[in-house]
Amino acid sequence: MTSQVRLHRVFCAPVDRVYKAFTDADALAKWMSPYGFTAKVHHQEVREGGTYRMSFTNFSTGTQHAFHGVYNEVIPEKLLRYTDEFENPALPGKIQVTVEFSAVSVGTEVFITQSDLPDVIPVDGCYLGWQESLQQLALLVTPNIPDE
Repeated sequence: MTSQVRLHRVFCAPVDRVYKAFTDADALAKWMSPYGFTAKVHHQEVREGGTYRMSFTNFSTGTQHAFHGVYNEVIPEKLLRYTDEFENPALPGKIQVTVEFSAVSVGTEVFITQSDLPDVIPVDGCYLGWQESLQQLALLVTPNIPDE
């Protein structure tokens, strides 16, 4: 049986801002890692066939988990479909990630599906990590701060 996590969130922010948070390396590093971790985007080329590499570092212990992947489908402000592959051999396989964006009356609706998780990653732990990350994403995209 394939392990899968499905998430749904509505953000009080326009689609272009929410999409940008997934495709801008600095923004991604700010919100993607769960609580207690820092993130670094080493490389990101958001286009079909483009690649990326990121790492999360445990702030308490300094332990790092690096992963990389390929963007299989990119429809700006609508869809991102990509893979995640851990560089640690204890976390084998390619995780499939789909992120769907759509405008709704109050902002942006996002659906995330992450499937083919390695057996050693508990689905509930993955779900919790995503919830923490999405909370940080909301804090990034919700304020509408005008230019000075």
